[in-house]
Amino acid sequence: MRLHPLDGLLYLAVRTIKSLDRRDTELKSFSPGGIRNILVVSTTAIGDTLLSTPAINAVRRRYPHARIIAHFNVKNMELFENNQDIDGIIPYYGGYRRFFRTILEMRRSGFDLVLILHGNEPQATPMAYLSGARFIFKTPVPEKNGFLLSNRGEGDRHKERHAIDTRLRTVSYADCREFSRAMVLKVEREYMDHLEDFLKGTGVLDGRIIIGFQPGAANAYKMWPSERFIDLGRRLVSAAPDVRIIITGSRSEGKLCGYIAEKIGREAVSVAGKVSLKLLGALVSRLEVLVTNDTGTMHMAVALKTKTVSLFCPTDPLGVGALQDRHLHRIIHKRRPCSPCITKRCGEPFCMNRIEVEEVFEAVTESIYENSTL
Repeated sequence: MRLHPLDGLLYLAVRTIKSLDRRDTELKSFSPGGIRNILVVSTTAIGDTLLSTPAINAVRRRYPHARIIAHFNVKNMELFENNQDIDGIIPYYGGYRRFFRTILEMRRSGFDLVLILHGNEPQATPMAYLSGARFIFKTPVPEKNGFLLSNRGEGDRHKERHAIDTRLRTVSYADCREFSRAMVLKVEREYMDHLEDFLKGTGVLDGRIIIGFQPGAANAYKMWPSERFIDLGRRLVSAAPDVRIIITGSRSEGKLCGYIAEKIGREAVSVAGKVSLKLLGALVSRLEVLVTNDTGTMHMAVALKTKTVSLFCPTDPLGVGALQDRHLHRIIHKRRPCSPCITKRCGEPFCMNRIEVEEVFEAVTESIYENSTL
């Protein structure tokens, strides 16, 4: 984690304010009956926020009449604007950008409770405390700012394997015990209509079977090599003339996705950076199957009940893989060859090379045609 010059000052400030705070903020003093305004925090990537939606839904079930506001990353919050479990969004701009303005907005909201489901530290917990909320819950308890949490004495005695379950444990401190582990994401009808117009210009609709490729990822160590996506694409279109491939990605992945599409041939098209997040949701819901690295797009597909073939190494599908509709999803997972894995610092992430084109091709074939072949 890269330190910011303001981190130390923020820590000293909240430490001082907390020492003067005479409110009883302990977990044992928490009572659901007094909760009217709730802030749920998930300020990182799309996938992390989707993994938070089961917990947010559990909060809504327990507090059906409360005002629930989400603190989501401004870069992806449009995807969640129609989420029926929240009443509004306070944007997170990253780091210390608009930091004090955001705190003022939180304080005006008069939150009784903050639930930090997945937040950027070292700002997330201090920001939650400075919101003025009496009770703050987060799992796991951060080492440095844990003194600000109401559940700080609970430690990490119950370490869940899956990220969804970790978030559900966080909200369980607020007596949210009725839940579904299914992620929540809805595509509005107007975007499905826009998608059809968009696809008409790509030639994709000439095919009967539309397969998605998501070759990018937040970090290089999660990425299956582009040449293998190319080989896979060529095999798929060669095996069945009615297959078309749509390659998704962010604007920064446009060059990568365009290269893969070009090498596969006219049956493939890149839409990287050309569609909004809401239109991407519509597109993912339209796919027959998505071949994907461990990315936010993978989680979108799972939430939207689109079949996936997901590729994992060195990340662990037991921690972030599909929990719902498991019959729709095929996971190819190779054990990490290095211990410990240095993740983002890896200069040559060769471990994804352990996933062969043949096994991915077979998984895609099975996903589309059950036990037959293309």
